[in-house]
Amino acid sequence: MQDLQTRNETDLGFAKPKVQDENNLMASTEARAVAEVQAAYVIAKKFPRNEHQAYMKILEACKRPFLAEHAMYTYPKGGQLVSGPSIRMAEVLAQSWGNIDCGIRELSQSNGVSVAEAYCIDLETNMRSVKIFHVPHVRDTKKGRQKLTDARDIYEMVANQGSRRLRACILAVLPIDVQEAAVAQVKKTLETGELPMADRIRLMIQKFDEVGVKVEHLEKRLGHKLDATIPQEIVTLQGIYKSIKDGFSGREDFFEIGGEKVGDSSENLGALLAEKAKKNPPKNPPDFKTDEGMLKDDKK
Repeated sequence: MQDLQTRNETDLGFAKPKVQDENNLMASTEARAVAEVQAAYVIAKKFPRNEHQAYMKILEACKRPFLAEHAMYTYPKGGQLVSGPSIRMAEVLAQSWGNIDCGIRELSQSNGVSVAEAYCIDLETNMRSVKIFHVPHVRDTKKGRQKLTDARDIYEMVANQGSRRLRACILAVLPIDVQEAAVAQVKKTLETGELPMADRIRLMIQKFDEVGVKVEHLEKRLGHKLDATIPQEIVTLQGIYKSIKDGFSGREDFFEIGGEKVGDSSENLGALLAEKAKKNPPKNPPDFKTDEGMLKDDKK
């Protein structure tokens, strides 16, 4: 009995310092975070931004072709195309405007869900925008929902979901006239690119081909041959491509394939096959190995 008591006391002796160390670490981390925030406010007040210089710095950044190509996104809303600054452009705006604290941080993680926060704070005016959101540890695939267990996959999922909220937070804090001026400069940069128009069209065709959109789909949306494309249309197409590439929208939101929208193609195909089966019942069971094979049979 004495040995058991001694062992328990020893175990408790090891446990107490461990818990105490963890509490000290948490307290130290919190104190350091508070000190960093206070220091950021002090520096912002000591070295306030020169708004005229920041404004010109933003316009100069928007003259860079690479940034201009990734600066805008477009998505359909209410039967119209809505465009705006992308997360890449929002980050450049925050950096150039100065004295802005923004980012994404994970608050907690339990039961297969992460609780995260996107925030943006103007350290000079204390204007802030904060969005708290939940990210389930799942990924939608063609085979259904896949549960994420790898730490890197979870981190990338949280970062991807957070980037949209971060963009909204930054744009909520920065002056709207500065954003409009940046958007106008980006459009001007894209319209007056150094590359010949023919090369810009070819590059655009290659980009859309990566997401399954072909030349005929582009021409149908524009209402004319690609050879007649003007710079303003290139700007719109780049926004559409960026939206599809980043997952803001799907191809079916912008283009029609084979005369039918992509989202409705499977439903229409099923109706077509059912109607055909009623008129000409097959003697042998049909081969349903691939959708491509069914489409070829229908064409015959």
